Amino acid sequence: MDFLPIFLKVRDQECLIVGGGEVAARKVEMLLKAGARIKVLAPSLSSSMRLLLSEKKITYVKAKFTKDCINSQMLIYAATDDIETNREVHAAAQEAGVLVNVVDTPRLCDFITPSIIDRSPVVAAISTGGASPVLARQIRARLESLIPAAYGKLADFTARFRDEVKRKLSKEQRAKFWECLLNGHIPELIFSGKMQEAEDEISRALEEPQKNCKIQGEVYLVGGGPGDPDLLTFRALRLMQQADVVVHDRLVATAVLDLTRRDAQRIYVGKESNNHTLPQEKISQLMVNLAQEGKRVLRLKGGDPFIFGRGGEEIDLLAANNIPFKVVPGITAAAGMASYAGIPLTHRDYAQSVTFATGHLKDGSFDLDWQALAKPNQTLVFYMGLKGLKAICEKLIANGLPAATPAALVQKATTSEQREFIGDLTNLPDLVEQHQVKPPTLIIVGGVINLHKKLKWFETTNRKEHEPRIF
Repeated sequence: MDFLPIFLKVRDQECLIVGGGEVAARKVEMLLKAGARIKVLAPSLSSSMRLLLSEKKITYVKAKFTKDCINSQMLIYAATDDIETNREVHAAAQEAGVLVNVVDTPRLCDFITPSIIDRSPVVAAISTGGASPVLARQIRARLESLIPAAYGKLADFTARFRDEVKRKLSKEQRAKFWECLLNGHIPELIFSGKMQEAEDEISRALEEPQKNCKIQGEVYLVGGGPGDPDLLTFRALRLMQQADVVVHDRLVATAVLDLTRRDAQRIYVGKESNNHTLPQEKISQLMVNLAQEGKRVLRLKGGDPFIFGRGGEEIDLLAANNIPFKVVPGITAAAGMASYAGIPLTHRDYAQSVTFATGHLKDGSFDLDWQALAKPNQTLVFYMGLKGLKAICEKLIANGLPAATPAALVQKATTSEQREFIGDLTNLPDLVEQHQVKPPTLIIVGGVINLHKKLKWFETTNRKEHEPRIF
């Protein structure tokens, strides 16, 4: 290591900032969060610095730097745009034995300022030793998604019970107790704002630690989104990383599945037309059984679990068996498709409403209100409609939609394999058959498709040179 990672207590200590610009202001703001007393030395101040001065958050000395300005400060930042001044600050600080940081000049730094994830009192710092601050910020951005904003509340919560736990349990017991509690569902109670429930839970555990401190099984019903892993929510990613078992569908993208915990057991329960790995009833019972074994079960679905995902049926059985569960919504396939294909679901000039419908055949026939679906000035999105595409188009025409109504089919939306097939109610089925389209797909019908050419922004990179662009 080029630098020793430590956390320095600067509360109520004087720190000197040499420089009055925006870079210096950012250092001031960081030090203020840590409770430091700040003196700023500069010939003039930027607007941000003047605001800090007006709020009486800094002491300002209007002057150029001399070595006499150093007077037992805990640390110094040199943040001017004058190289010689920065060198003078460094030399004077070295002579005085004060820690100094010359911004953007690692060779003149006794310490460096890392990228910080602040979940006070939990603080994480990431550094590249000054080699690449941009890389440090990118790593921080990835970790931000894994560390909930409420981690500070969790740390404060555990601190409130430390003395009681120390009084009741031996050193060896305490470690196991906290590991049990923090691996259970108390953290999620706190993240959800259920503080009283969390307090009741830890109080019960402390009554009989050996008996009560055991990990309770629970289920996380999580929407995995339409395919692009960057569209996952922070909460989804966090639960994906802590589950012991992953029960996943066919429509969950591989890139999304790869973000689950590496050592978690994976159980595939995907359903295809006329080929169900497990019936729905057995999938729901499987989750109940796993949770009753004390497992944390991730039920990972493509899109959103409550939009043609049968999520309601699954949590109904969980509730009936008193299994704790959480539901995390995902970007539904229709929203992802519309955004990545440049086809707004609603638009003032084309559609004042949008309807989601299932195109899945039931006993060889559709169970849909075709007259309502065939009304003008709306957008229709059909899930699971590839097999019945021709019949869908014919039904819409038969119930009053003009045959020339724009219609499109989007395959593997939001992924590098996305393809769009643009036509109308008469020719879209032939176009799709010609190109041997495979699921997952979505069908969209309505005037908003006219905006596709103008608004399409997402370009895939794996299209073969001989393959035509399909619009």
